[in-house]
Amino acid sequence: MEGYPFKEIESKWQKRWEEMRLYQTPSNPKRKFYLLEMYPYPSGDLHMGQFKNYLIGDVITRKKMMEGYDLLHPMGWDAFGLPAENAAIKHGIHPEEWTLKNILQSKQTLQLMGISYDWDREVTTCLPDYYKWNQWLFLKLHEKGLAYRAKAYVNWCPKCKTVLANEQVKEGLCERCDTPVTKRDLEQWFFKITAYAERLLQDLEKLDGWPERVKTIQRNWIGKSTGTEVDFPLDKGEKISVFTTRSDTLYGVTFMAIAPETSFVKELVKGKNREKEVLQYIETSLHHTEIERTSTTREKDGVFTGEYCINPLSGEKVQLWVADYVLSSYGTGIVMGVPAHDQRDFEFAKRYGIPIKVVIQPVGERLVPEEMEEAYVEPGVMTNSNPFNDLPSEEGKRWVTMKLMENGLGRRKVNYRIRDWLISRQRYWGTPIPMIHCEQCGILPVAEQNLPVLLPKEGVDFRPKGRSPLSSVPSFMEVTCPSCQGRAERDPDTMDTFVDSSWYHLRYADPKNEEEIFSKPSVKTWLPIDQYIGGVEHAAGHLIYFRFFTKVLYDLGWIPYDEPCLRLFNHGMVMDKYGDVMSKSRGNAFPVGPFVEEWGADTGRITMLFIGPPGSDSRWSEEGVIGSSRFLNRIYRLVIESLEKIPQKKKRENPPKGKDRNLLRKLNKTIKKVTEDIDNFGHNTAIAALMEFLNELVKVDPSVPVFRESLEVFSRLLAPFAPHLAEELWHLLGEEISVFRAPWPEYDEEMLKEKEIPIVVQVNGKLRAKLLLPSELEEEKVKEAALSHKNIKRYTKGKSIKRVVVVPEKLVNVVVE
Repeated sequence: MEGYPFKEIESKWQKRWEEMRLYQTPSNPKRKFYLLEMYPYPSGDLHMGQFKNYLIGDVITRKKMMEGYDLLHPMGWDAFGLPAENAAIKHGIHPEEWTLKNILQSKQTLQLMGISYDWDREVTTCLPDYYKWNQWLFLKLHEKGLAYRAKAYVNWCPKCKTVLANEQVKEGLCERCDTPVTKRDLEQWFFKITAYAERLLQDLEKLDGWPERVKTIQRNWIGKSTGTEVDFPLDKGEKISVFTTRSDTLYGVTFMAIAPETSFVKELVKGKNREKEVLQYIETSLHHTEIERTSTTREKDGVFTGEYCINPLSGEKVQLWVADYVLSSYGTGIVMGVPAHDQRDFEFAKRYGIPIKVVIQPVGERLVPEEMEEAYVEPGVMTNSNPFNDLPSEEGKRWVTMKLMENGLGRRKVNYRIRDWLISRQRYWGTPIPMIHCEQCGILPVAEQNLPVLLPKEGVDFRPKGRSPLSSVPSFMEVTCPSCQGRAERDPDTMDTFVDSSWYHLRYADPKNEEEIFSKPSVKTWLPIDQYIGGVEHAAGHLIYFRFFTKVLYDLGWIPYDEPCLRLFNHGMVMDKYGDVMSKSRGNAFPVGPFVEEWGADTGRITMLFIGPPGSDSRWSEEGVIGSSRFLNRIYRLVIESLEKIPQKKKRENPPKGKDRNLLRKLNKTIKKVTEDIDNFGHNTAIAALMEFLNELVKVDPSVPVFRESLEVFSRLLAPFAPHLAEELWHLLGEEISVFRAPWPEYDEEMLKEKEIPIVVQVNGKLRAKLLLPSELEEEKVKEAALSHKNIKRYTKGKSIKRVVVVPEKLVNVVVE
């Protein structure tokens, strides 16, 4: 028999499922389950490596469907952003044309693989009916003081010619194009995510269903530090403030290291002798990536400003340096230099001949600055720190801070590593920022009733030039001020596309609403997400942003919860046989369309789900494809060849005996294994269990009732993994409803228990031993047990065993000479 007719079967059932609206989301769920995979960027025909995410979710969705849940399983498109703009430039077409064409192809690919999405809930972020609400959210944040405009040094990608948020810089490189990121001093829009830093941190404790790895990444990214902020006086009554977690080393400060981006540096040296040298150093340092600046192997460098501040406790003069190993994103952007007790400071001081002052001595030892080869960074005993000499340094932190507070020279302070979210982008293909700039009235919001501010489609040169393309479109830029009715201009920037994905999960609950971002009842019904699936690479980006937006909307009274999802699962990557990540750019990806044409969707599904645990990286191979195809063909062949012998439904013997009981026990074991493995993301081992049971099923006489019962259950267990074939088998067995309307199989605890039976063992027909063995034990195992019994060994010693006869569940006769 040739391979089963997968094209005919898959086409037939996809059409039937659509006709019966199998995936339609009910409006009034009685037992809701919201499963969501992170939506994709539409890149055309998806490749097999991209499908892991969606297949993992589809298996869970289909099982939940059979368990009687009312499901919301939607899909949409992260459709704005640089890839579409760059592709449009390359191919000479408009980004919208390129994007919508790719969406159509990507959607067809997902449907080809039989993914159970309710397409009535589809959202596309580049369409006005979606990005209108991006703009509405911006206005709400602006009303609450959470959206503001400020001039700051920002991350700049020279190739993409746009600003990047901190989260979009990976090891000093642009996450999109791997170009080294530099700094630019620009006025930009920010969302004040720092106002939520403590809640984002503390509420991680609520997320029991999130991987600990993701929570650790977020804790580190938020980066809470508890310490002291110290004021160091300057000339003319001014001061600089420095955050430190080591107030015990305050008496050892011999210089200040100031980040080149720190705003007051230029004012500090203005008109001074070293102004030119300092400004030149700042310009040079901003061309270095952050990874270069903070490298532990790179020699530290800086420039002396010629200025000093005063140590508030010792009264000593402290040199002010600009040094690029200090980043403006930490604390105040100024670090107190304590060379004796910080290795970076030690290396810097050694290079530039800055004094080194020991203020912490190891217990029982004495450090001499001239003899030190590295900084001493461990706790110890305070010295040269009168009146705190001889105090343990850990205790000294508290006393030094108290003294600063008593004298109005410092305060306890909590610092966070996370910075406010920079959302301005100097590119075309994104959501226009709904603000108006008027010379007379300042910066004003667009009225809500005038949303959306539409992205112009005509007359736009969106090739990157280092400034916003919209600024060159008069028909877009020129507006009337809503306050004074004078001439004004729109904001020329567009929003970071992470804004789109920070609330898309909410829109799925009410995607067609034209009057509101969503109705509160619909979101209360379906949210929070019960299971979210996506890559761990989003831990310090999207997964923080969508928690932030959820908390903001909770505070605004729009949603009744302050965390977006209950459970999160991170899938692994799909590699080729050489261990390289599968991707179109590497040329090692298998497009879904041609694959399904040759092998079928179910073979692709089984291959992807069987090659390894869903949470781990796994290798795609042709051998795996062939093996999966053989498995499905074997199932189909078994049913087709047995159809004439399979009896009509009738009750089997109860309780089952003999071989029937053995098979049913294995069936119940399989039900238990598959059920638990799906629930615990062990999709690969669930399929392995199905393969093992199939090995047992092919040995069974098709005419016995237990064979039909086993096939029916097997079809339902197979359904989440190979839905098309499972539906076909289910109907071949005479069932009328969809297999996905049938209940998920439940196992019988009693059937899992091993039943032991007495076995008589004879030697040449004479009783020599009795055994108690599991009833389903294989014949070879029964022989082994009989021959290893001590009495049988005694009666067969020195004799030749001619044969061993087994009468199932009764006796074993050993024939000897």
